[in-house]
Amino acid sequence: MAPEARAKIQADGALVFPPVPHLPFDPYRGLLYSPDQLFAGLDADGYETTPDARAYEWFQRTKADGDVLASMLRSIHDDAISDALDELLVGTRVVGVMGGHAMARDTDAYAGAARLGRELARTGLTVATGGGPGAMEAANLGAYAAPHRDEMLDEALELLAKTPSFSPSVSDWVRAALEVRDRWPGGDASVGIPTWFYGHEPPNAFACHIAKYFANATREDGLLARCNAGVIFLPGAAGTVQEVFDNATPNYYESRGEPTPMVLVDRTHWTERLPAWPLLQALAQERPMETRIALVDSVTEVPGALARLSG
Repeated sequence: MAPEARAKIQADGALVFPPVPHLPFDPYRGLLYSPDQLFAGLDADGYETTPDARAYEWFQRTKADGDVLASMLRSIHDDAISDALDELLVGTRVVGVMGGHAMARDTDAYAGAARLGRELARTGLTVATGGGPGAMEAANLGAYAAPHRDEMLDEALELLAKTPSFSPSVSDWVRAALEVRDRWPGGDASVGIPTWFYGHEPPNAFACHIAKYFANATREDGLLARCNAGVIFLPGAAGTVQEVFDNATPNYYESRGEPTPMVLVDRTHWTERLPAWPLLQALAQERPMETRIALVDSVTEVPGALARLSG
């Protein structure tokens, strides 16, 4: 902005947010991220030099130093991301798929989550996940595969299985995903909503639209609040358990209106390993949300359960 223009509008009472040099992100952005934006420079110099990795490094340096400017920039950025996400999802039916980040690409569980994401996308739903690796990536991959022939997903899973985890090399893990996208372009769009709070977990490249936040609490609440067609909970650990009850609370109080469907997958996991289901059942008893929760044994049962709960 020209100095005289800035002086004029400030004299008229406007507040001008200045450009901030040397930031690895744009706090005033108007659109969500794409995988290509977050992973720019990966091929030349590796993941450590990408905007995603540099934003995480900046966050690690500034999150606890008490600097007001850094706090303001994070807040403005996250508010801009929320606005862009709302604009993207206007008029869409969004189904959330939650699950653990540790699910490896070469497992049957990963393949099942991918096939679930594909089936949900083929019914016209927009798939939204936490945007990270594991079960989240699998669901975004499945949504991406929806317009392709069925064999495409099997071939993609075989290719990805050669790099089963983002550890020890995030670069190799991302490159495998980008190779799938290059080999089969034109996949369906889905949404990933990750956070730099867990920046050691990279975002996955199969979510075409990435709403990445600095504040994890804003990210978690925003992700679940936008899942107006329900949420599916695949096996996971502490983060997934937190999401179960973050979603159950507004359903219990009906603070977002009519309760939305919740489908927990894997009876043994949710009744024995991490017995969230009995508590969820107890909370739901004699409340409207009682008819909006279900526990199923496998991902193949999810579409039917979701349709039943929605009806």
